[in-house]
Amino acid sequence: MDTSGSAVLGTLTTQVLWSGFILSMLFGAIAQRTHFCTMGAVSDIVNMGDWTRMRMWGMAIGVAMIGFFGMAAAGLIDPAKTLYASNRFIWLSALIGGAMFGFGMALSSGCGSKTLVRIGGGSLKSLVVFTVMGIAAFATLKGITAVVRVATIDRVAVEFTANAAVPTWVAGAFGVAPAVAGLGLALLIGLSLIVWALRGADFRRLDPLLGGLGIGAVIAGMWWVSGGLGYVAEHPDTLQEAFIATNSGRAEALSFVSPVAYTLDWLMFFSDKSKVLTLGIVSVFGVVVGSAVYSLFSRNFRWEGFRDVRDTANHLAGAILMGVGGVCAMGCTVGQGLSGISTLSATSFVALAAILAGCAGGLKYQIWQLERSL
Repeated sequence: MDTSGSAVLGTLTTQVLWSGFILSMLFGAIAQRTHFCTMGAVSDIVNMGDWTRMRMWGMAIGVAMIGFFGMAAAGLIDPAKTLYASNRFIWLSALIGGAMFGFGMALSSGCGSKTLVRIGGGSLKSLVVFTVMGIAAFATLKGITAVVRVATIDRVAVEFTANAAVPTWVAGAFGVAPAVAGLGLALLIGLSLIVWALRGADFRRLDPLLGGLGIGAVIAGMWWVSGGLGYVAEHPDTLQEAFIATNSGRAEALSFVSPVAYTLDWLMFFSDKSKVLTLGIVSVFGVVVGSAVYSLFSRNFRWEGFRDVRDTANHLAGAILMGVGGVCAMGCTVGQGLSGISTLSATSFVALAAILAGCAGGLKYQIWQLERSL
């Protein structure tokens, strides 16, 4: 590769990483201020019948979805080249992995993103969850549980001739272009979610609106960073198209299971020149920094540790379930529930439903544990 090509590529990589870091900081700060949390949203419904945080989450999905397909219609990104675009509908992996992740996040006081937000707010037990989840995730990517995953649930899939996504199926059924079908569905579903969110009287306040609009915009922004800014039609080394600084080699948005594993790998093998920063890694740091900055600024920073042995055991078990389940399901509440769903991937819908069901089960299990101890 010539010197000029190397310099241009280096500059672009820096721009992509800094853009991802800044967007992730915004995610962390917004989540810390608004208490944006999928587990918390489910808990509010199960325990109090309060849908405010779920409406916030629904608005974020709607905004991210419209943003994603709006950029696709404008030619800024290509939906067929994202991490979630595949002709394999891995429904069993999404179902089992999603349920494991959902149950685990109930035990661990939050999902992967909430764990990072809580670390920024001073939670030492979330730091333990982060470490254990990352190890479990890496083992499921490349280690002992990866062998089990590949030999079992990964083999079960429905193979399609085209991308296993709702717009592709609608386009085939009605004889329209996938881009048209995608934008139409995004407007229909996305606007419906936004309207549903706004119908809640308690939702129409600054923090819920900031959480829904802000988080959704960050997800859309990350799609542009990885799929637009970071897209290279012809890489100087390979002469093939490439997506700069992504772990998958495809367009990615935010997700917080595999990136946590890659972050631990980068930290442990820092001197290995083959270990380079990626969007996933900088997003992990960005969320923690953004949350910490807001916590300190608002004077809400508090050190937090485990209450007792049961609390420790629950968080350790939950971290393992999230690490294993998140990799099997190809994402967490943010990875599949926001980033994946914004692409209307069929696998993402199954994973999201399983995560929510698993979370509800985990919350009921904790209630049973509490009642049993009384």
